[in-house]
Amino acid sequence: MKQKIILLLLLLPAVTAKAQDDSLLQAKIEEVIAPYDAKIGVAVIVNGLETTTVNNTADYPLMSVMKFHQALAVANFLQHEDGQITDKIYITPEQLLPDTWSPLRDQYPGGGVRVSIGDLLRYTLQQSDNNACDILFNLIGGPRYVNRYIRSLGLRQTVITATEAEMHASEKACYANRTSPLDAARLLERFETRMLFSHDVQSLIRRLMITCQTGMDRLPLPLMETKAVIGHKTGTSDLNSRQRWTGTNDIGFVRLPSGQRYVIAVFVKDSAEAPVTNARIIADISRTVFEHVTRQTEKSGRRHRKP
Repeated sequence: MKQKIILLLLLLPAVTAKAQDDSLLQAKIEEVIAPYDAKIGVAVIVNGLETTTVNNTADYPLMSVMKFHQALAVANFLQHEDGQITDKIYITPEQLLPDTWSPLRDQYPGGGVRVSIGDLLRYTLQQSDNNACDILFNLIGGPRYVNRYIRSLGLRQTVITATEAEMHASEKACYANRTSPLDAARLLERFETRMLFSHDVQSLIRRLMITCQTGMDRLPLPLMETKAVIGHKTGTSDLNSRQRWTGTNDIGFVRLPSGQRYVIAVFVKDSAEAPVTNARIIADISRTVFEHVTRQTEKSGRRHRKP
């Protein structure tokens, strides 16, 4: 018993220091977001252990962030249906809606082509293609399949019920697909630490996120001049009827050269700020977290360095 008490006393300073670090990061993030007219939610998990949240409620519109959720559900569907990432889907002209963001439609304006599931994922994850997203929904049985899969992972604060076409047609539907920042971060953490699918499929999804072409002025911005590796997925709305931006989001995983890693989810809801400002908010939070984790690594190195 005496030995257990001594061990507890030895561990107490480290536990206290970690709690202080988490509290410090939370305070820094709160300072970053304080000036803005928006609801801003953040979740960070460092090395799978240290969790920090700010404004962690379950009402943030996912927007196109849900394409990451969908990609995992598509991979699960293929795994259970003996499908392959190389399987091709015939795309009709009717599936290429004109009034939405769609590099797929721009490349094949007349439809009538067969495109592999892997290429459709490339369109959704790299370029956030809305038509490709709904074609994949049609393949797996709609948003309900994605919702069931996410729930099967134990994430209870995420709801996905609307397609991209439905969100485009209805402001209410934009709020139907929703999450808490911590649920989004936990999903990233599962993806980073568990082999959910075959190595080839999981590696493809990771590679497509690392090469994502949208939102480079958000989470990736402060990491561009570093050797950190980031994979991310953005989500962006139009102005709503209250002249606010429903959702400007970015979630991602980050690996540092030191071996440290973290996942981060940032959601900017109902913002009255300009789009460039919404992006800068996310970039500033990203910089704050990166600098915090980097300092933690340096402090840990000093503690373990021999005198």
